[in-house]
Amino acid sequence: MDQQIKEMLNHYKVSKQTYDFLNAGHHGMFIDGKEITDSSTSHKFTIEDPSNGLVIATVPLASKEDTDLAIKAAKRSFYRGPWAEMNPGERQNLLLKMADVMEENLQTLTEIEAINAGKAISGCKDVDVQGSIDILRYMAGWATKIEGATRDTSWPVESFGFTLKQPVGVVGAIVPWNWPLNMGLWKLAAPLAVGCTVVLKPAEQTPLSLLYLMKLWQQAGLPDGVVNIVTGTGEVVGSRLTQHPDVRKVSFTGSTPVGKIVGKAAVDRLAHLTLELGGKSAMVAFEDARIDDIVQAAHQSVYFNSVQVCSAGSRLYIHQSIYQATVQALAESLKEVVIGDPLDPETTQGPQISKRQLESISTYIQKGLEEGAQLVFGGKVLDRPGYYVEPTLFAETTNQMTIVKEEIFGPVLCVQAFTTEEEAIELANDSIYGLAASVFTTDISRALRVVKRLEAGSISVNTHDAVDVCMPFGGCKQSGFGKDMGPEQLEYFLETKSVIVQL
Repeated sequence: MDQQIKEMLNHYKVSKQTYDFLNAGHHGMFIDGKEITDSSTSHKFTIEDPSNGLVIATVPLASKEDTDLAIKAAKRSFYRGPWAEMNPGERQNLLLKMADVMEENLQTLTEIEAINAGKAISGCKDVDVQGSIDILRYMAGWATKIEGATRDTSWPVESFGFTLKQPVGVVGAIVPWNWPLNMGLWKLAAPLAVGCTVVLKPAEQTPLSLLYLMKLWQQAGLPDGVVNIVTGTGEVVGSRLTQHPDVRKVSFTGSTPVGKIVGKAAVDRLAHLTLELGGKSAMVAFEDARIDDIVQAAHQSVYFNSVQVCSAGSRLYIHQSIYQATVQALAESLKEVVIGDPLDPETTQGPQISKRQLESISTYIQKGLEEGAQLVFGGKVLDRPGYYVEPTLFAETTNQMTIVKEEIFGPVLCVQAFTTEEEAIELANDSIYGLAASVFTTDISRALRVVKRLEAGSISVNTHDAVDVCMPFGGCKQSGFGKDMGPEQLEYFLETKSVIVQL
């Protein structure tokens, strides 16, 4: 381990488990209950700490053959062995035990996630890690509540009908780098609750928390082959998961362009499919909105997690009567953002995930200036190690500007004014995306009226990105289809079997 990394870990007094895990340097993927330290080709790739650009680990660069082994293990575990023989109550109890062991190691999981993904640890513990535990416990409770229905049939002889809800089989899951552990649990909890098995590909940049998680789940007694974590590229591992005939369901979260590729491959063989893709979500604030609510929502959504958030409300439409006051309040609030090391509890904004992402954000900021947007705050890349950019606020934007149309995936908020409710709705819906939206008003009738007309899958009132494990999350238009979380997610991992019995 690099001396600078050691000094950082010692300075912030991370747990012994975190120190030992990172000090190991190389980490294996998990296939069929075993940590596989080498791929079939013996190739590896490096993992960076985005706060300083230093290498913190290497992991195997999995091949098609490695992916096939993981799929084979998942298929075997689905049909034979301890997992296949578990009744719903036993499955529920195991998932709850897996959640308990996560909670016992909450600090270590948080530290690994903060370091690998550059997340400010102050929010990472409560949102990323505790949120992951919450979704696992919530879905564990559904394991005993999967049920079909009986029907009175019109068959000419005495008979009755019933439906069976059964797990689809092997699930191929692909998760992004912005919420490695949390998105991992979004993809794992529901299929495990209904009895599926999973092969999961973490993002190339951020596999460490999921690899550590597998060590914990093995301690909790998860049978071999039920969950397999395969580290590698989308071109190899991701493609194989979408194309393999034994993967019955594909669950993907990531960018819209990649989602289209994944979707086409899955549809070609008629696999079950859900896609949670990109967004350019709108926040609409009417004249009676509380400005404090708008500011808080902007920080909760647009500036949280360095705006590496697909549902971020990065388009803010404000009624003309409160426009100037809101822009001023937002600018003042950005002075309080603390940019710094992810492990520093005072930090509120950490680095972007990579140099490539930082350069992309910087290009968008320059594009905004060239197209005539008014830079109110920020916009500069920080002159320090790592991949840091100031929180940025643009006013006087229009829907024709690139920074308003395209997903930036960085701490950039675009603000413009409107005068009527109809205009606000048209502006908000003028996007290829439809992941999230929000309405700010003290008039509940108007709030509900506007909610019905906004083209988005997840909508908040007087806040933004209000996410709860009991509520489904997912978008429309080019933000994908299908839902994560809530009881609705379970249906995407179940087959409905229709049975008629003649007596």
